[in-house]
Amino acid sequence: MSWIDNNLLNQIESFLHLASFREALVANNIANLDTPKYHTRDVDFETELRQAQMQPPGSFEPRVREVRGLVERPDGNNVDMDREGMLLAQSQLMYRLGVQLLREQFKTLQSAINDTQ
Repeated sequence: MSWIDNNLLNQIESFLHLASFREALVANNIANLDTPKYHTRDVDFETELRQAQMQPPGSFEPRVREVRGLVERPDGNNVDMDREGMLLAQSQLMYRLGVQLLREQFKTLQSAINDTQ
């Protein structure tokens, strides 16, 4: 087994991909705040992360769904700016967490390399 190609790094990669994907979805929702008949789209982060971990790295594409239960305005748009702002902040924090986990893994790898010299 390769030191670089391990299960934990693959899981972190899936986590980062999904956090980035969700952030892009939320940004798209915000961009369509004034688009008539636009409906908010999202992913179920936890479910999609479990699915991603069962797939080969790089082969998983999250399932986007329309968010139900949001208040629809008279123009048919249901984007809630408060919800989207909170999800954007959450996605950014999750991405930062993933990057920090990745850094820690590479520090561990670097430490192992330096200890063997």
